[in-house]
Amino acid sequence: MTEAHTFSEQDPIRVFLLDDHEVVRRGLTDLLDSEPDISVVGDAGTVEHALARGPALRPHVAVLDVRLPDGDGITVCRELRSQMPELACLMLTSFDDEDALLDAIMAGASGYVLKQIRGSDLVSAVRTVASGQSMLDPATTARLMHSLRADPAESPGMSPELASLSPRERDILALIGEGLTNREIGKKLYLSEKTVKNHISRLLAKLGVQRRVQAAVIASQVERPNTGERPGR
Repeated sequence: MTEAHTFSEQDPIRVFLLDDHEVVRRGLTDLLDSEPDISVVGDAGTVEHALARGPALRPHVAVLDVRLPDGDGITVCRELRSQMPELACLMLTSFDDEDALLDAIMAGASGYVLKQIRGSDLVSAVRTVASGQSMLDPATTARLMHSLRADPAESPGMSPELASLSPRERDILALIGEGLTNREIGKKLYLSEKTVKNHISRLLAKLGVQRRVQAAVIASQVERPNTGERPGR
């Protein structure tokens, strides 16, 4: 439905930065601003500052440090995306932390990279998430997906459970797999947030999983064979 946006020097990717270290913010600003198709439109050093400034700057991409003195970047990701559903959040952390990755996926982050990343790779990651694609750190993601698949509730015999989902529940499962929040799913399917929550509770129970992120993993496995086909318009 949404066409891929093509960014250029005249219409650059607007980036917002959140990191509690001024030196890191300056370094990231210099790195990203030196690219003709990227423009850093603002930065913040705290959660409070990010939530106050971020929405007014209308960024396309927010590069968010995960651990901050007054909170965490994952909360900022969730809050900013609830106000700007089109925003792509790229989580930046010095910790190879599975829990943070799991939370980032659930908050709708488009990417999760470690601070050890090379400058050129970070620039590529910003472009990737700005174009609407996912850029999750491959090694960490692979381990997380492996541990989720190892969950006893998630055995290879998934098809009967999937078959038990109603068409509406399947639509919602596909959108969970895309990282959409309940509010975004509601908007897409013309449902109230409360109705979406009820559908999600039922589909988690039918799939035999407790966590939304496990449903997202199942969705990614299911969607692969027929990616081109999407229910509804």
